[in-house]
Amino acid sequence: MTPAVIAVAITGSVPRKKDNPAVPVTPAEQVESTHQAYEAGASLVHIHVRNPDESPSSDPALFARVQEGVLKHCPGMIVQFSTGGRGRDPASRGNALVLRPDMASLSTGSVNFPAIVYENGAALVTDLATRMAAHGVRPEIEIFDLSHIHGARRLVEAGLMDERPHVQFVMGVRNAMPAEEHLLAILLGELRRVLPKATWTAAGIGANQMRVIEWALRRGADGVRTGLEDNIRVSRDRLASSNAELVRLATAALDRHGRRAATPMEARRMLGLAAAD
Repeated sequence: MTPAVIAVAITGSVPRKKDNPAVPVTPAEQVESTHQAYEAGASLVHIHVRNPDESPSSDPALFARVQEGVLKHCPGMIVQFSTGGRGRDPASRGNALVLRPDMASLSTGSVNFPAIVYENGAALVTDLATRMAAHGVRPEIEIFDLSHIHGARRLVEAGLMDERPHVQFVMGVRNAMPAEEHLLAILLGELRRVLPKATWTAAGIGANQMRVIEWALRRGADGVRTGLEDNIRVSRDRLASSNAELVRLATAALDRHGRRAATPMEARRMLGLAAAD
């Protein structure tokens, strides 16, 4: 059975604790939730951190506490920091890169979100990519629009990343790219034309989570993404009990497609990362 990387986005920057108490917010909660997801089959964790008032934070000390706990309790798991912008000063979005996580998310263009414009100007994108390269952090390119694939190509041409980036298509954000299967086919076709060596995955927001996982697996994706950052429910009538529950739903989808969850070592090889210490 061909392995697939299961990425779990544990928290996010949207204040959802009040909507679903299972969303982990403190570093201790995040480490425990990540460990449960790891035991369920996740091999990559995508991390946002929160201030004590639950607002989004760029504090490297908070990232360091989560990173330390994951390295201790989840051997080999890929640690990916968010450099996303909701509620964070653009100048501080890359502050935690000095901690040298395995990976960091990198959006290569701006896009409309439900109540804001998620701004990723060319200078900011270049700055974040430069800092990732300097610290040996592998980017995951977040694609919210077709043009963002070409933004990634420009970073390759500038020597800021190699020809084999890991790319994630984000579908179902209100005001951005709808979660429609034919759009994923278009995006994937363009990715294969522009960055033919890229690995890829896709994230579906809210009720779109499982259908996007199915579409991605149908097209041979290198991985899938799940987690409470993107979706706090398992059905219209029931909240998800944990990130681990969502990971188990993803592993069941892999099984339906004749795939299995990649081990951390396999995930590292697939995404071009060094073996864990």
